[in-house]
Amino acid sequence: MNLKRLSIFCAFSTFSVYAGLVLSMCYFLSGRLFVETILSGRTLFSIRLSLLCATIATALSVCLAVPSAYALSRFDFKGKDILDTTLEFPMVVSPAALGALLLIFFNTPLGGFVQKNTFQFVFAFAGIVLAQFVTTLGVATRLLKAALDEIPRRYEDVARTLGASPLSAFFSVTLPLARRGILASIILTWAKALGEFGATIMVAGSMAMRTETLPVAIFMRLASADIEGAVVLILILVSVGFFVLYVARFLIKARRHA
Repeated sequence: MNLKRLSIFCAFSTFSVYAGLVLSMCYFLSGRLFVETILSGRTLFSIRLSLLCATIATALSVCLAVPSAYALSRFDFKGKDILDTTLEFPMVVSPAALGALLLIFFNTPLGGFVQKNTFQFVFAFAGIVLAQFVTTLGVATRLLKAALDEIPRRYEDVARTLGASPLSAFFSVTLPLARRGILASIILTWAKALGEFGATIMVAGSMAMRTETLPVAIFMRLASADIEGAVVLILILVSVGFFVLYVARFLIKARRHA
């Protein structure tokens, strides 16, 4: 077997692992149960809550990640390497550990002050958003930095020689050129927020019809031995995930051929 055949075989083997896992759900799937579960008030609540929290968390992450990514992409400054390395923090620390860190913070005097004077985070809606924000911020910054790195800095320099301010050059040159990469980064960040589980359940708990996002709902169904119901919820999450990945790949491919 030559290298080409071996590498293609490995690629299809990788695909078969995930395809086999997805197809295994068909054993527990029935049309009537699928309709009943997906139309139940509890499932619709989980879908609405997941979409809303993921959207808010992504918006907050992007607002902070865009200027952070721009700074890391364009400027050299003291501590840059430390900041760049810190972006990997949510990837090397498990989401459950991040959630535990948030819980520990809210048990300090400062955390208690924050909760008393802003929002109730622990076992509340705001806790879901915060957990998703913390787990996606580093990823969003890393993805956006990669998108900005592909735009040559000389375009901004040319705009500035023509009289544009640094802010104007960013909004009129860099941002439009990087729009597809930025949009793909936002979509992937949103998808990660939608599927976030570990930090969410640590901070917001697993209260039915209160903090029950789709991943938490899957956990609760399995905990009560409702495998058929869990399969339906997993299919919803997988369908959304595949759709998002397809859109992101389309945008990235279009950016490369632009």
